[in-house]
Amino acid sequence: MNSLQEAKEIAKILDARKGLDVKIIKISDISTLADYMVIATGSSSTHVKSLADYVEYEMDKQGVSVSHIEGHRSDTWILLDYVDVIVHVFSEESRQYYDLDRLWEDGEELDLSDVLTD
Repeated sequence: MNSLQEAKEIAKILDARKGLDVKIIKISDISTLADYMVIATGSSSTHVKSLADYVEYEMDKQGVSVSHIEGHRSDTWILLDYVDVIVHVFSEESRQYYDLDRLWEDGEELDLSDVLTD
């Protein structure tokens, strides 16, 4: 599975669990940090944690293990590092506060109409 396929699969997983405002931003042209960033919002602290847990579980089933997790004890922001794909799951307030959508606006936001069900 290449990094774009990974990012799209993660977006599908987040969407299947009712993640809100799911986005994939291609950052490979502007950063060496990763190829893609996937951002999603959970509707509550429990939802944020369950979204992150479900991504980790489903990707593990597909043979893709998370390299590093930050904020797992947090109820507002969890980061899953898949090396070439970084996943941020936020509460609504944290997403507005950190505003990664604006921070990475020089990246290319992918069209997810073929990935998301909404």
